[in-house]
Formats: sequence, C-alpha cells, structure tokens
Amino acid sequence: MTQSLQWLNQLSAEDAEAEFLKCCGSKNWARQMTTARPFASFDRLAAEADRVWWSLSGQDWLEAFRAHPKIGEKKAASVQAEQAQSWSAKEQAGVSTASTDTIQALAKLNSAYEGRFGFIFIVCASGKSSREMLEILKTRMRNDPATELRIAAEEQRKITFLRLEKLLNQ
Repeated sequence: MTQSLQWLNQLSAEDAEAEFLKCCGSKNWARQMTTARPFASFDRLAAEADRVWWSLSGQDWLEAFRAHPKIGEKKAASVQAEQAQSWSAKEQAGVSTASTDTIQALAKLNSAYEGRFGFIFIVCASGKSSREMLEILKTRMRNDPATELRIAAEEQRKITFLRLEKLLNQ
C-alpha cells in the first residue's frame, strides 16, 4: 500500500480530488483530503479522513449520500465516476440474488425513508444480504431525523474507508 500511497501523494491536486471523490461524494471532504497530503501511512490517511468527515456540515454529508445509488438501484442522484459505480455494484451484491418480494419491499421502504428523512437510505452494504439490508432499513425507519442523519453519516464513513482501501490496493 505504501507505493499506492506515494502515488496518491504525488498526484496533482485536481487528480487527487477526483480520486478522493470516488471514495466519498462530498466535494468539501475531497478538497480537504487533497490539501492534507502527503500522508505518511494509511493510518494517517484514515485518521485525517475521519477527522475531516466529522468536521463537515450536514449539507456536505447529504452531498456524499447523493453520490450513492439507492439500495437495489444502479444510478446515483449525482454523477459518479465509473470506478465508484463499479464499487457500488459490488458493495450491493447481496441485492442481486434477492427475491422479487424483497426487491419490492426495499424499493417501497427506500421511498418511505427518503420521504421521512429527506435523503436516501445509506448503509455499508458490503457483505450484507438483501434481507439484512431490509431489516436494517425497517429498524432505522423508527429513528428521529437527527439520530438518523448521524447513523447515515457513520455508514457513509464506513463506505469511505472501504473505498480508500480499494483505491490504494488497485
């Protein structure tokens, strides 16, 4: 990973920002991560990614959420890099084998969730089955909006860390 970290550190600001945006759709997060370079280790990169993420505004978080397709869908509300689309598809692989009933239930609850909270349901879907995601969605529908925004932000943080690892291990 050190060689990949060296690659990331040496990219132009524009290219580095584009790479960071593949990991997290918040432009503010990507800009701050670009400015924070160079990183001596993945641990330093991860610590800075975490620090920057939790310093962002709710609007920045919502921007990041829009860079994801809804669970069970392929297109995000905002433009996604091809690599980010590929990562999303792999992360949501548990939905590809879902029954029609489960897919319909996910679509219905996704819509209800978005209506209730004003943003799409975000979950770190890697390794989760469609049924697990459906149960998580049902449970999270009971949250108040402020609590749910923090939970969704934590899920986005988890996704970002997985994608940073993928970015540096490609």
